[in-house]
Amino acid sequence: MVTEFSRHVQGFLLHGVDRIARVDWDRVRAPDALLGGASSYITAITELPDGKLVSVLDVEAVLATVYGEDEVLEEIEPLAQSGAAVFFADDSAVARRQIVRVLDGLHVKHQHAANGREAWERLQSLADRAEAEGEPLSRRLQVILTDAEMPEMDGYVLARCVKSDARFAGIAVVMHSSLSSEANRAMGSSVGVDAYVSKFDSRVLAETLRPLLYQQAAQAAAIPGETP
Repeated sequence: MVTEFSRHVQGFLLHGVDRIARVDWDRVRAPDALLGGASSYITAITELPDGKLVSVLDVEAVLATVYGEDEVLEEIEPLAQSGAAVFFADDSAVARRQIVRVLDGLHVKHQHAANGREAWERLQSLADRAEAEGEPLSRRLQVILTDAEMPEMDGYVLARCVKSDARFAGIAVVMHSSLSSEANRAMGSSVGVDAYVSKFDSRVLAETLRPLLYQQAAQAAAIPGETP
């Protein structure tokens, strides 16, 4: 089986293929604790029309085991100003660890979710709280970083939800995915993402986030009638 992952092509030697199935992401759910621990290669499960349960492998975890995880934290220069915040969503434990390394290297505050639906629920809670306290959410959160393929709600739907909700005005959405083809980038553009970054290069991710964090923070600080 030949795959495209993070601008590279890989080949997997399989003993056989039982079937090829197309499943909508809203029919894919996160695994329970017994299957989806921090060291698990299973990132999601789904049920086929015949009732058969199928595990979805975390390809990022498989490749990290083969090639090792990215380690360039010392090369990431911290932001010149503090207080920036990012919310990110990714179903891969490996990817979450890598993203945390980048955000910690930038000295950026962060929160995260393990799938799209969880992310949207938590983002709505953040927006509700900011609205109740009379403060634009963009003062508390500058960038939302999302994977493309996630259980329960994919990143395209999540980005569309964010971009269609006025409470998230002034917050950039960055798609961070192992799907690096032009078709996937076009899908990201169609739902309004502000940038599309292929996994996983720490420096590229950091340098994509850096200007967005500066820009969004400056815009939020300039909101009339508000005190930075």
